[in-house]
Amino acid sequence: MGLLTIGTFAKASRLSPKALRLYDELGLLTPARVDPVTGYRLYAPEQLDQARLVAWLRRLGMPLARIRRVCGLETASAAQEIRAFWAQVEADTVARRDLAAFLIDHLSWKDPAMTSTAKPLGIRYAALSDTGLVRESNQDTAYAGSRLLAVADGFGGRGAPASAAAVDALKHLETDSITAGNLLDVLEDAVEQAKQAVHGVAGTGSSPEEAGTTLTAMLWTGSQLALVHIGDSRVYLLRDGELFQITHDHTMVQSMVDEGRLSPEEAASHPQRSLLIRALSRGAEGTPDMRLHDARQADRYLLCSDGLSAVVPTEEIHRVISEVTEPEQTVRKLIALANGSGGPDNVSCVVADVVELQP
Repeated sequence: MGLLTIGTFAKASRLSPKALRLYDELGLLTPARVDPVTGYRLYAPEQLDQARLVAWLRRLGMPLARIRRVCGLETASAAQEIRAFWAQVEADTVARRDLAAFLIDHLSWKDPAMTSTAKPLGIRYAALSDTGLVRESNQDTAYAGSRLLAVADGFGGRGAPASAAAVDALKHLETDSITAGNLLDVLEDAVEQAKQAVHGVAGTGSSPEEAGTTLTAMLWTGSQLALVHIGDSRVYLLRDGELFQITHDHTMVQSMVDEGRLSPEEAASHPQRSLLIRALSRGAEGTPDMRLHDARQADRYLLCSDGLSAVVPTEEIHRVISEVTEPEQTVRKLIALANGSGGPDNVSCVVADVVELQP
């Protein structure tokens, strides 16, 4: 079979002539020959497989630059690259789904105080932070109040003031009057204030790009907890005896697990398991996850830095927060467990119980 005209090749590959001309200009799909007189593009039949691959990748929504990379790989590597791309698409979809759920809950939110049959709920809480047994200083910050719960894990040369600045930037939420219709904007503004506070602290150090913090916080609204999360600190929910992790770690290793490149077992011992891909710092992406959680009486929430979750098995965390009733005793017990496991890092815990308010 001889060379194919652009029209014939377009029909066979399911790509339009306009797209083929663009891909030629980008060096993605170069014709086998261009007629020097007419300028007509001619394609070899053996180019059809690559053209069809390009067409299908475009249907997946893959950017042209990444398609070029895929087309230059061997078959196995190309398959792995497509798998990684689709895992990222699914992660992005999850993030948009969570935002959509947040907006739906936000727009349909009703203050329980305006419902005569609703029982007024509140939280009992405790917070504790410890240096651990190995580190010389504590770069964590833990805070618990009647409305705000927060854990921040600082890093870099000015990690301690960075984590403190991030949490301090949220403390006005304790006393601000926040209407249901303004909740999303208030949270977004608070995160931006925290980000700017961290940048301000980092800017006074010798290596500002190395200073930053995670931030995981929950704001009590009266019947719901609004979650803001970035980094690898975590929130666990104990409900009806079951323990759920309701945050997603923003680490390189977790992204590799999400993409199918690592198993959870391999991730637990990976040398880069603490490498963050999202944090409040100048060197990392700063977009947090935001969600709303409907609270029930007897729910228990645990916010913790990775100084706990990285060294204490989930089963032990579950046992302690199930058996120890008082928040103050619970945070002390959890930190003792972390230190009993070698205390290699700073460790911070916040425990909050949802309780019925007494008249």
